[in-house]
Amino acid sequence: MKAADIMTTKVLTINNLATVAEAIAKMQDHCVRSLIVEPSDRDDAYGIITETDVIYSIIAKQKDPETILVYQIMSKPCIVVNPDLSLYNVARLFAETGIEKAPVIKEKLLGMISATDLMMKLKVARKPATDLVSAKVHEAILHNRIVSDPKEQIDRECEIAWDVVEELQTE
Repeated sequence: MKAADIMTTKVLTINNLATVAEAIAKMQDHCVRSLIVEPSDRDDAYGIITETDVIYSIIAKQKDPETILVYQIMSKPCIVVNPDLSLYNVARLFAETGIEKAPVIKEKLLGMISATDLMMKLKVARKPATDLVSAKVHEAILHNRIVSDPKEQIDRECEIAWDVVEELQTE
């Protein structure tokens, strides 16, 4: 299996001249922990801004995110993954560099791959669920990224559970 097989294809980007406040708002609005920073021109490299960058460079130093631009705190060039790279080699790259996510690029931005994506592809023996519905709901919740707001998380989990129940009723 290759990086292209499990990558997320919906990738949020931001301009390097945007304020960190704009980046924070975009991350919050879309419940993501990072944004890919668009290259300034076709010969430029991609960058990445993560929640860790914001915490270490803005919050911990009590800086105003309205006055700091993305390019001032982003990582650039960022480590990228070729879509043909095996999952084993992606995992090794993450382990050796200490990163948890990377853009998948081959001439252009194709997607994003994360440690979570790798974890979800592991085949492990699971404890048998008490019933089929519980097992299906648990599996559906694991495979959906849940938002950080507890109220929205509960609403989303309920929605997933009802989808599973309806699917099972049609079988």
